[in-house]
Amino acid sequence: MHHELIIAGFGGQGIMFAGQLLTYTGMMEDRHVSYIPSYGPEMRGGTANCSVVISEKEIGSPIVTDPGILVTLNQPAFDKFAPTVKDGGLIIYNSTLINGELPGEDVETLAVPASKIADELGNPRITNMVMLGALIKKTQMVSLETILDSLEKVLPEHRHNLIPLNKQALEAGMEYTEDKL
Repeated sequence: MHHELIIAGFGGQGIMFAGQLLTYTGMMEDRHVSYIPSYGPEMRGGTANCSVVISEKEIGSPIVTDPGILVTLNQPAFDKFAPTVKDGGLIIYNSTLINGELPGEDVETLAVPASKIADELGNPRITNMVMLGALIKKTQMVSLETILDSLEKVLPEHRHNLIPLNKQALEAGMEYTEDKL
C-alpha cells in the first residue's frame, strides 16, 4: 500500500489539520509517512494545501507532484490540482462548493456534499472531517478506530470537547460514501 495525496482548499477550512491527523494516524499504524504543508499568501481565506504520503515502504521523496488522490474542498483548489492527478487516480471533492467538471481526465471522482453535511451536523468547520471520513471509507487507507485515537493526540487538550463532533463528521462522511459504493 502506497498513497500519495494532496488535500487542498481555502485557509481556515482545516486542510492542514486533516493532513496532520492522517499523517499521525499512519504513524500509529506503523506506516512510513510524510507531510508537507503549503500556504498561499493569506493564512485565512488564501489557498492552502498539504501533501501526505502514507506507505508500507520507505518514502523516497515527500514531494507529491502527481498525486494518486486529491481531496479538495473548494473550486479554486479543484481547478489547480485536479489536472495533476495521475491517470487512474481518485478525486474526492466537496460537491457543495465544486462543480467537478473534468473534461477528458482518466480519474475516478467521488462527489461528497461535505459542506451541506457539516451544516446539517451543526458546524461548517467540520467539513474537513466529513471529507476525511469519505477518504478513509473509499480507500481504507487507515482505520476509523486509529483516526479516532489520533484525534486525542493531535487536538490540543482544550479542544477535546470537539472530539464527539469530529467523530460524527467522520462517520457521516463514511456513511455517505458507503451509500455511493
